[in-house]
Amino acid sequence: MHNVIANDRLHISKLKLCFGDKEAFETSDISSFYRNLEPDIKQTTINWRVYYLVSKGLLERKGRGVYKIGKTTVFVPDLDNRAKSIYKKIQSEFPYSSVCVWNTSLLNEFLLHISNNLFTLIEVEKESMESIFLYLKERYNNVFMNPNSDILGKYVFNSGTPIIVKPLISEAPLQSVSNINTITIEKILVDLFCDEDLFQFYQGREKKRIFKEAYARYTINNNKLLRYASRRGKKEEIEKMINQINGN
Repeated sequence: MHNVIANDRLHISKLKLCFGDKEAFETSDISSFYRNLEPDIKQTTINWRVYYLVSKGLLERKGRGVYKIGKTTVFVPDLDNRAKSIYKKIQSEFPYSSVCVWNTSLLNEFLLHISNNLFTLIEVEKESMESIFLYLKERYNNVFMNPNSDILGKYVFNSGTPIIVKPLISEAPLQSVSNINTITIEKILVDLFCDEDLFQFYQGREKKRIFKEAYARYTINNNKLLRYASRRGKKEEIEKMINQINGN
């Protein structure tokens, strides 16, 4: 709760947007930035914000009264042991298939209220999807293949810790973590928009909060995000959301 309030007051995403491409800027620039947003803000409050932002690594001192936006903060998902184990088994059995594995517990760091509706996502090439689904179904309980909204509501979300196998969109932005292919923050944000039935617990205000927190905490490659959004037919909607959280 306190982190959300702090981020709202600090306007971190707007700060990154305003100063992100500058090699250096001064305390007076930061003061002007905050006074444009809050005309009655006191200088002591601005000084405290600068101190806090430096302590969190969001601002980096380059000299006396001179700053730059802090170093790149990459989102690196902390995969649970189950996701790792599933990935290794699939890779062993289907070494030539492209696979992406993650668990929705990764979204909890962006939420005000932690969700208990957790599931593991296995995204694979369409050609391999049925084979991998059958392989997993022999080894795990509650495995579902690309379930529709009806199946999600009746069976998937009431089955404890389901495993969902779905098609991997070509050219989706992925990353390798400890030799395991998984999601990037850009992919997460786009998929929340495109797979509303699957991510129904993260829509509305929660979706906006996830976007705000993601932009406040991590370095996000907008070109990569919007390129993927374009492939999924949601570029305009996602651009609108980005502009909303940045106050444009």
